[in-house]
Amino acid sequence: MSRLLLFNKPYGVLSQFTDRGSGTARRTLSDFIDMPGVYPAGRLDRDSEGLLLLTDDGRLQARIADPKFKMPKTYLAQVEGEAQEADLDRLRRGVTLKDGPTRPAEAERIDPPALWPRDPPVRFRKTVPDCWIRLTIREGRNRQVRRMTAAVGLPTLRLVRWSVGDWTVGDVPTGEWRLAA
Repeated sequence: MSRLLLFNKPYGVLSQFTDRGSGTARRTLSDFIDMPGVYPAGRLDRDSEGLLLLTDDGRLQARIADPKFKMPKTYLAQVEGEAQEADLDRLRRGVTLKDGPTRPAEAERIDPPALWPRDPPVRFRKTVPDCWIRLTIREGRNRQVRRMTAAVGLPTLRLVRWSVGDWTVGDVPTGEWRLAA
């Protein structure tokens, strides 16, 4: 029977078990997950937080990560600026990035969600407004949500992946995981 872990990845953690790189020690999945044989199904940037799925089932891993399956991924993004309906409409139609047009996204402005504190916190600036949007995409390019919000003039300050398909980070505390039911 295959295993599927729902991990609430903290800010600053690499979506891999080892750090092959920078010369400075960075936190990895091995700092949080001690279960042999599971691997990430997709990636979540180091400076993004939230749901990361891990599994020991190669076919499930491919179904989750491969864009051809168009599995919806929902993000909560704190953006710099005040998202207007015209900005959200552009995201809903799809925007053109350097690597080509994106698929249309679901986008809506939301009230600030009740989330765990981020460490370090997002820098607050009195003179620069911000707001939250919920964005659902069905592809997974490198840093795609950040690039999409920037393309409509709303740079991302904090990015939390809330769900992938039917799986959600829900009540999993940051830095912890649970087995999917």
